[in-house]
Amino acid sequence: MAKAGKEKSKASSSTRTRKNLNGPDPIDVHVGSRVRLRRMILSMSQEKLGKALGLTFQQVQKYEKGVNRIGASRLMHLAELLEVPVQFFYDDFGGAKNASASGLADDGAAFMDFVKTPEGVQLCRHFSSIEDPKVRKRVLDLVKTISETEGQ
Repeated sequence: MAKAGKEKSKASSSTRTRKNLNGPDPIDVHVGSRVRLRRMILSMSQEKLGKALGLTFQQVQKYEKGVNRIGASRLMHLAELLEVPVQFFYDDFGGAKNASASGLADDGAAFMDFVKTPEGVQLCRHFSSIEDPKVRKRVLDLVKTISETEGQ
């Protein structure tokens, strides 16, 4: 009887920690999005990453969406393959509390959403390769002008 009570207590405490019982856990979604971000920064396909892990690209997709949890050993292997420390996958988790601590505040979430897109990664990669500060300024002015006219 004591054993059944412990199991019930254990089960109820683990369900209390999940924010969304009908979908993936928010930390799994966050870790998956960080895997996707880093993979895209490296211009690596899901298929290539899957082969390196001994998985199909569909399994990589499930990791990236947070549908499947990434175990500790697999996360360690991912960190090696993607050339980042394990902590990278947890960075910026915690919503507004961590965003303000990191200096991103209100625009931080929008920025991170942008950087997670293929276009955002490409734009950052190519922009950072421009060495001439005058050219960088002109590109920035162009993007700013386009965004202002789009908003009208």
